[in-house]
Amino acid sequence: MEPTTLTTERLVLRPHHSSDTEEVHAACQDPAIQRWISVPVPYRRTDAEAFVARVPVGWREDTEYNFAVRLGADGPLVATIGFAPRGAHAHEIGYWTVAAHRRRGYLSEALPAVLRWAFTEAGCVRMVWRAGTGNEASRATAEKAGFTIEGIQRGGMEHRGTLRDCWAGALLPSDLGLPSRLPYLPSPVGGRV
Repeated sequence: MEPTTLTTERLVLRPHHSSDTEEVHAACQDPAIQRWISVPVPYRRTDAEAFVARVPVGWREDTEYNFAVRLGADGPLVATIGFAPRGAHAHEIGYWTVAAHRRRGYLSEALPAVLRWAFTEAGCVRMVWRAGTGNEASRATAEKAGFTIEGIQRGGMEHRGTLRDCWAGALLPSDLGLPSRLPYLPSPVGGRV
């Protein structure tokens, strides 16, 4: 897919490129990012270089779409949002916010733009979100974006060689009032398996 730039009222979301290396490296020194996100620890400059280098490949091969979220076109990096295919009918999304830019609503502003683009342009029919149990900030952001929390997956995430329980949620195009390329037949209310 061709790299895409999205805009919101305050933000510009564009694919990461090499000029983001220093900011990604600095952001990933944050203990909170290292606690919840599967980034290498210690996070070296070469890790940031490898991440930004694989972004164009992911876009070109439709294997991963990562957005640098910036405060205006020339502003600082405030967050990263990325999603990738997970099977034939789902994509999985993940995100983090730069520590100095938390609690300003940037991720809550950027996430809907990425989700709408994923459903209307990238062919997504079901977006999955997962976060380690206890990651309240990630869960609050997902719920604000419209994700339905489906429960806890026991051992659902691998984090530095250890399986951890995680919250899991999903969002469908219809949750945002968008059409889907596949019809959806929900289970009856109160239905049993």
